[in-house]
Amino acid sequence: MLPLNSAVANIRAPLRWLSWILCAAKIPLAFWLVGIVSPAASADVGVVLNESLDEDVDRITSTGHSAIYFSRVCPESPVRLRLCGPGEQGSVMSNYINIGEDQPFEWNIVPLAVYLYGVEDPRNRPIFGSYKIKHLLEERYRQKYLAEYCAGTSCMTSPKAEWREMVAATLIRGVYIFAVDTTVQQDQQLIAEFNDSANKNHFNGVTRNCADFTKHVINTYFPHATKSDYLNDFGMTSPKAVARSFTHYALRHSESQFRVMHFAQVPGTTKRSRKVRCGTEQLFHSGKLLIPMAFISYYTVPVVTTTYMVTGRFRPEAEFEHHPAPFPPATVSSPRDFRSENPAALSKQLDDSSLSTQEQIIGTSAQWKDLSKSFASILADVGSADERHDLNRFFKHLDQYGTAYLDENGAAWMDISANGKSARLGLSAGNILSQRSDPALSYELLLTRASHILKSPKHGRETMLEFKQDWANLQRASAQITAKKNSVTLANNLSPRKDPRALDLPISGNR
Repeated sequence: MLPLNSAVANIRAPLRWLSWILCAAKIPLAFWLVGIVSPAASADVGVVLNESLDEDVDRITSTGHSAIYFSRVCPESPVRLRLCGPGEQGSVMSNYINIGEDQPFEWNIVPLAVYLYGVEDPRNRPIFGSYKIKHLLEERYRQKYLAEYCAGTSCMTSPKAEWREMVAATLIRGVYIFAVDTTVQQDQQLIAEFNDSANKNHFNGVTRNCADFTKHVINTYFPHATKSDYLNDFGMTSPKAVARSFTHYALRHSESQFRVMHFAQVPGTTKRSRKVRCGTEQLFHSGKLLIPMAFISYYTVPVVTTTYMVTGRFRPEAEFEHHPAPFPPATVSSPRDFRSENPAALSKQLDDSSLSTQEQIIGTSAQWKDLSKSFASILADVGSADERHDLNRFFKHLDQYGTAYLDENGAAWMDISANGKSARLGLSAGNILSQRSDPALSYELLLTRASHILKSPKHGRETMLEFKQDWANLQRASAQITAKKNSVTLANNLSPRKDPRALDLPISGNR
C-alpha cells in the first residue's frame, strides 16, 4: 500500500473521499497538491508492527519488530527531528540492539518511503524483491544519509549493522501501521524532547527492547495508551502487545480516528515473513516447544492455552480489515481503466460504486475469486504446462542470471545476458512498462507477480487498490506483446532449450 501525504490521510470524511477519487482517477499532480495545500490538517502517530523474519532468534520466537510512525515529524538527520515540510510523507523511528553506526545511538529516524521501499519517491519502489536489490538500496541510503555517522568499516560492511533494517523493510517483511490523530503541539513536544535528550544506546532485550521504546514514545503522546503484557510474554514487552494495547486504547477513544495501514512484503526471492506472535501464542502454535514443556510440567498446556485464548488473541490482518486507511496508492489506475481491461463478467463485481470503503481497499472474496479465475484464463493462453511451470522459476532465474543496479532516482533495473544477447528489465513501479524495459520480460515479471499475489494468504497479499494497478499494468504489457507479435524479441531467444545455461525466460505462447 502506497502512503499518501500525512495531511491527506487524516482529513475528515468528505476530503478523504475526495483524495480517494483523485488517486483512483490517476491524478498524481492532484495527489501532491492536496498534501501541499492542506498543511494544517491533523497528522498521525502510529505503532509499526513488522512481521517476523524467518531467521536467527526470530525464527523461534516470531516476535517481529516494533517501531514508530510519524506523518508530521521528519528527519533533520538520522538522529535529529523536525516538522515535515510540504510534500513530505513522514518518517519511521526505531531502535535496535546494535544500529551499528560509529556512535552507539539508541534510535535512528528515516523517511517513511525509504523505510518501506528504500527510495524517496514511492513511484520508484521495487516490485521485485531480492537481497541483491535491498543491499543496493542500503548502500545508496548509507552514502546519501549516513556518511557522517557510518564511516567505520564495520558500519559500512557488516550485515549485522541494524541500520540496514530501516531501508526497504517491505523487501523482507510485511508491515502494519496502527495510527491515530495527533496535534501540532504534540508533535512539537516530542521533537523538543528527543532533540534535547541524549541519544545513547541502552538496549536491553528484557526491559529496554524495541517494543519498550515504542511504548515510551507512544505514551509520550497518549499516557498509558500502550502497555506490556507480562502474562503472555513472560515478563517482557513484545511488539504485538504494544500494537494490541494501542489498538484497544484507540477503539475506546473514537475521536482518535483509528486506522490501520498494511504494506505487504514485495514478491520475489527473499524469504517470506511470518505472522507476529506473543509468547504464549508461539507456544500454542508450536508443538516443538509446547510438547517438551508439557513433559516438564503437567500444567503447561492448559495454562498456556487458557492464557492465550483469554487475553492474548490479536490479529493485525483483522484490524486492518475492520479499520483500513481510506486511501489508495498514488499510482493506482482509475476504476474505469481497471474494469475495461477485464472480462465483461467481472464488471459488476468490480464496480467500486457498489462497494464500501473497506471493500474498495481490501477487496471482497468475490473480487479475488473472479480475478483468480480470470488470471487462470490468461495462463491457459500462455502455452504448454511445462512453459507455465517455468513461471514458478522466473523470480529465481532473474536473481541468478541478472545484474541489478539503481538509477539516479533509486529505481531498480536489471541487465540480463544470455546466448550472446542482452536485455534490460525495469524492476520498479515507474519503469516496468518504460520503453527501455524489454516488453516480453516485463510481461513475464508482471505475470509472475500477479500469480504470487493471488496465491498469497491475506497477511501476505497487497490491497485490492494496489492489485488494480498490477492488473492494469499486466493488461498493458499484454497489449504491447500483441502489438509486436510479429517481431522477434530478445526474450524469445532466452530459452533453456537452446542453451542449458541460458535464462529460462520467458514463457512462449499465444499472447
